[in-house]
Amino acid sequence: MNGTDTIALVTGANKGIGYEIARQLGELGMTVLLGARDPGRRDEATAKLRADGLEVHPLTIDVTGEESVRAAAQQVGERFGRLDVLVNNAGISGGTRQTPGSVDLGAVREVFETNVFGVIRVTDAMLPLLRRSQAGRIVNVGSGTASMTHMTDPDHYFARRQSVAGYPPSKAALNMLTIQYAKELRPLGILVNAIAPGACDTDFARDLGMSLPRTAAQGAAVAVRLATLGADGPSGGFFAEDGPVPW
Repeated sequence: MNGTDTIALVTGANKGIGYEIARQLGELGMTVLLGARDPGRRDEATAKLRADGLEVHPLTIDVTGEESVRAAAQQVGERFGRLDVLVNNAGISGGTRQTPGSVDLGAVREVFETNVFGVIRVTDAMLPLLRRSQAGRIVNVGSGTASMTHMTDPDHYFARRQSVAGYPPSKAALNMLTIQYAKELRPLGILVNAIAPGACDTDFARDLGMSLPRTAAQGAAVAVRLATLGADGPSGGFFAEDGPVPW
């Protein structure tokens, strides 16, 4: 699924993996709606992609705000009439206040507000537009840290990393959310999957104190592959570059 007749929205797309997802979808010929909550950064990112000849339109959207999300959905509907691809990329790490035993519940709530409730908020607002698509696709940008298999494997480096009460649980919840939406929407032909982009060298990940061997473009490619699945593609899965990630 590609071409100028395809309308794609990427949230949190002003930088990092989200920006690269927007760029790669645009390079496929899609009309890309670059979603961001900061108008200045949104417009700067849009201008850079347009300078490369891509069809990109700025869209202000704060996934934590009901009014912002409703307004964004209304704008998409009025201008384009439908939505074919939704990439829920906006997310936050929550900083360092998440160590079990000394958890800042406010920080954890902020993480879940963006990484879980924000996905529900945006997806539900955009569903009427996705239902108008002949091949709707939803991609939720998750994290390999959501894998309970990896987290409990003593030979995996995740098991040896510092315990965090907010970010990995939020991404594990996102995986289950992906499954539930996939169950609901598969009869409509809308495919819903989650990705683990890997440890990419982005502003988001540089504060995590871990090796970052992958580029943002490499992480984005996983999302783009799932955003362009054919009708017989998987739904309700969790995928990295080399295939399914164990739950």
